[in-house]
Amino acid sequence: MTAAGLWSIGRFLGSLLLSFVLILVIWWLFLLAFPDIGPIIGRTPVDVFGYLFTDPDAAASRAEILDNLWITLTDAAIGFVVGMTAAVATAALFVLSRPAAQTFMPIAMLLRSVPLVAMTPLITLIVGRGVAVVAVMGGIVVFFPALVMIMTGLANAPRQINDVITVYGGSKMTALRMAAIPAAVPSLFSAAKVSVPGAIVGATVAEWLGTNEGLGATLQQALPAAAYDELWASVLVITVASIVVYAFVGVAETIVLTRMGMQQN
Repeated sequence: MTAAGLWSIGRFLGSLLLSFVLILVIWWLFLLAFPDIGPIIGRTPVDVFGYLFTDPDAAASRAEILDNLWITLTDAAIGFVVGMTAAVATAALFVLSRPAAQTFMPIAMLLRSVPLVAMTPLITLIVGRGVAVVAVMGGIVVFFPALVMIMTGLANAPRQINDVITVYGGSKMTALRMAAIPAAVPSLFSAAKVSVPGAIVGATVAEWLGTNEGLGATLQQALPAAAYDELWASVLVITVASIVVYAFVGVAETIVLTRMGMQQN
């Protein structure tokens, strides 16, 4: 890794840390601006820290939330893999076949406009509860934004390389494999960075409405039970997990693009 690459990683991680600090500040200011929310309902970052680390029952509370976090991250990983795989395959099909893109892309965008919560009862009725509903709902959240970004990357392959492949008798599939996919690597990483938080959101919604497990179920059950410490702690843990996974993808992007000699935007 070059010094420029290390500097890029450090700057990226520093910006994420600053963003997290701003989230905590906004959280605190929000509670100050709306005092009616607390102290019964509202919890400050210090309260959440105490609930997770310094209270007498902190170890048990932390263990329960981390167990549920692991379930949520597993569900998010399932949705992410399903959504990204479907997006890559569909984008490749659309690039290879313009009529297919013109036919099905408007349908895909129309389906994207339907709220996920509105589709949840139908999805649950069709696939049932469990891993299937997690894969479908998480995949839907990931699929649509990733599809647009990956299609753009595949379509922006250098025309000169495509012409050379065509002159030497290469097929569209050969051009896709040798020119379009390598050129689309930055777009693949951009799609992954956008999709990672979406996959966690999709997993949380699926757990809330479909599986009754993980942090999504915790959020659902904590509010009517007036377990506000657990509620706010769960929200903070989900936020931190999203930032950490996003950071992991961003670091991987910097390393891969640096080794490929591609300059990041």
